[in-house]
Amino acid sequence: MTKRPIHARLSQSDIAIQIQRLIQAIESHDTPAFRFKPTRSGFERIEQTRLSRYFDYIQQMIDLFDQGGEYRYSQHLQAFWEACQDVGLERSPGGPVCLDEEGTAYLDHHRSMNVLVARIRQLIREPWYLRRKDDHRYQARQQETGTVDYVDSVLDRYSRSVVVRIDLFYLSVARARLRVEHVFDDLDRLITERERNPIFEHLTGYICTAEQGESRGYHIHAAFFFNGAEVRGDLYKAQQIGELWERITRGQGCFHSCNHDKARYGERCGVGIIRRDDRKARANVHQAVRYLVKDDQRLLLRPQGARCLRKGQVF
Repeated sequence: MTKRPIHARLSQSDIAIQIQRLIQAIESHDTPAFRFKPTRSGFERIEQTRLSRYFDYIQQMIDLFDQGGEYRYSQHLQAFWEACQDVGLERSPGGPVCLDEEGTAYLDHHRSMNVLVARIRQLIREPWYLRRKDDHRYQARQQETGTVDYVDSVLDRYSRSVVVRIDLFYLSVARARLRVEHVFDDLDRLITERERNPIFEHLTGYICTAEQGESRGYHIHAAFFFNGAEVRGDLYKAQQIGELWERITRGQGCFHSCNHDKARYGERCGVGIIRRDDRKARANVHQAVRYLVKDDQRLLLRPQGARCLRKGQVF
């Protein structure tokens, strides 16, 4: 991955991922943020450790929690922010600093980062942090089971169903200023369109999940199910939904249609026309929707009360 300039302003998603990577690195290594080695001239030389590079954007990481809005944070972001508050980090021209143990003098930036790492290391060993990790794994398993059951209920309704899988992204120029609440606003608009837009005529079910990743930032994975007796053109339907997303985002969004990429999946293809009694094809659909609820790209922050996974009702 290309290294960004130290002064680059990262997006909200990128900064959240930077914090997650820092916490994961602290979990994996027992080194401080920086080491200090005396020189013959009587000064100290700052030496890099395995953690040092994660502090390139430390001020932006702290600023993430001062953007307004009420968010629910992942355990990684929660541990980072609690540690920052516990050690009393303050803004400084050379980078954030904190007071020494006596509270009488400010440490330099690099020693302050060592204090921060030590506090994070304490927090990630506490029961609440470990419990949150277990809770996320349990929730992912529950969502996977519930999603597969939902798919079976939808596919059982008609002898043929048309499955459309589409990934909804944002253009790179839009991602720089994109905040997670904007994504949920766009997702709400998309789901509302089901009730009035002819694109969704003969819709029998849907699944949408809001996620984030290193390469694409915030994005949405979606699956839409249609009555196969009424809808035949899955490619056209995917194109229509993608173009609707572009309109909802006022030209700031883009999309990828899995239906246009069927050859890639070969015999494991779980999109297009699926017959109710085709057990092999149904298993492929199960695999396709499991991807929607995977745990490795869950949102690291989201508005309080916002639901990342949306499903239609079973009739």
